[in-house]
Amino acid sequence: MAYLEDKIQQLQDIALRDVLLAEVKNLKKGKKFGLVFEEHVPELVPVYSAPIRPRSTVALKDGDLRETFRVKHIKDGSAIVNKDVDGSVAVYPLEQLVVVQRFGEAIYPALIPMATVENGGERPFHTLIEADNFHALQLLEYLYARQVDCIYIDPPYNTGAKDWKYNNHYVDVNDSWRHSIPGMES
Repeated sequence: MAYLEDKIQQLQDIALRDVLLAEVKNLKKGKKFGLVFEEHVPELVPVYSAPIRPRSTVALKDGDLRETFRVKHIKDGSAIVNKDVDGSVAVYPLEQLVVVQRFGEAIYPALIPMATVENGGERPFHTLIEADNFHALQLLEYLYARQVDCIYIDPPYNTGAKDWKYNNHYVDVNDSWRHSIPGMES
């Protein structure tokens, strides 16, 4: 938004500039929670741990995730795919592809153990999952339905609260679409 405001300031037509700045100001008021996509969720999420199989929806790892393909066959380490947009056929090595899921579709990844802490005895078992909250909750629901007693989820940043012990530092204090600066502490 700050970039747009800078460009608007360069307009020679003062009346047009004032109208556009007023509209940008109104838009910024509608976003309350920092850099949050309330009205626009990601269309596709790459699932790097998912195996590529016939009928999988895939994209190029180094390409635009919105350019998707449907796997028809797998042969000799390559996937024969149809491009979703026009049905054209292409062949890609499997290592260049990643399975993609549309937002809201169930994703069932596996937990990959990174380290353990031995408590001994009958003490509770704890698991730390580093993931997007939505996907981590999907995973828990799928793998551990009715087995989880308590979940701690990262707190809401950028509340502006003075007594909040988490990060309230912003990239640009004049930009209401701001977000936390990693590593900064209040």
